[in-house]
Amino acid sequence: MRTLLLGGLLASAMLVSAFAQTSPPPDSPAPAAQSTAPKAPGDMWRSSKLIGLNVYNDQDEKLGDISEILLDKSGKADFVVLGVGGFLGIGQHDIMIEMSKLKFVDEPVRTSSTTTSTTGSATTSTANRPATTTTTTTTTKSKWYPDHAVLSGATKDSLKNMEFKYD
Repeated sequence: MRTLLLGGLLASAMLVSAFAQTSPPPDSPAPAAQSTAPKAPGDMWRSSKLIGLNVYNDQDEKLGDISEILLDKSGKADFVVLGVGGFLGIGQHDIMIEMSKLKFVDEPVRTSSTTTSTTGSATTSTANRPATTTTTTTTTKSKWYPDHAVLSGATKDSLKNMEFKYD
């Protein structure tokens, strides 16, 4: 009986010392605190929503759309690939533009539309209405993406000679 009791105490002592040795690893240094507070959703954009975003020039002519976002190894978006030219994807070619050259806009593109109305009566004074400029006042401020982007100083002809190929 004594040997059984002594063996049990010895085994318990070994187990306790074994458990004491498997203490959790020392605390790793805390990651450096971010210098800025987390951004609000209105300050960030979803990259999936930027792909396909229309790009216009200063004269509100559509140049193309964003087909790819290129990141550097640190994760910073430095460049975008625009699909320009063509019609419905046919004849379209890719160009690479610095992200800093694009100005993202929350308001919809201002478009001009001409409205003409005839009523068949010669006495109606509103037979021909002048062209009107339509602007929409809704914004995408609460969304996770802008409405469109503007590439200042670009024309369709100036982008024809540029080309980007994936290697």
